[in-house]
Amino acid sequence: MSVFLVSAVSVCSAQNPSGKNDFWSHMRYGGNIGLGFNQGGFNASVSPSAIYRFDRRFAAGTAVTFNYAKYGDARRIAYGASLLSLYNPLPYLQLSAEFEQLRINYKFENLLANRENNYWSPALFFGLGYTQQYFTIGIRYDVLYDSGESIYANAWMPFVRIYF
Repeated sequence: MSVFLVSAVSVCSAQNPSGKNDFWSHMRYGGNIGLGFNQGGFNASVSPSAIYRFDRRFAAGTAVTFNYAKYGDARRIAYGASLLSLYNPLPYLQLSAEFEQLRINYKFENLLANRENNYWSPALFFGLGYTQQYFTIGIRYDVLYDSGESIYANAWMPFVRIYF
């Protein structure tokens, strides 16, 4: 057991000659905001997140999301989490993939009827953005979009993403 432990420490030290743990220097914090409009309604979301930058091209991380949507007499409030990956094939181009799982609280109220429903809704986004240092603006598409269940106005959603 001690031989294994010494070997593991030696391998880790060989990968990082300074002996310092540089994990935190690769962490970036920030997130994105989103806004969507469709036929008399809108959707707004905020997602603070943390990513680990593996190299100058690839990063992955997690986010928490809060979302509000209003369409006519229907209102949806959602919260959840997501896993995301970011890839920069060129310094100014960012491709992204994000799996999001939201708990949605649905409420419909008008003079004729009142309904409430709570359920889980998944989303799988693929995005394309223009990036400049810490700032990315782009559009993403939800391939799992279901107009009856999704909190989003439609499958396309513009975004602004910032990481420091």
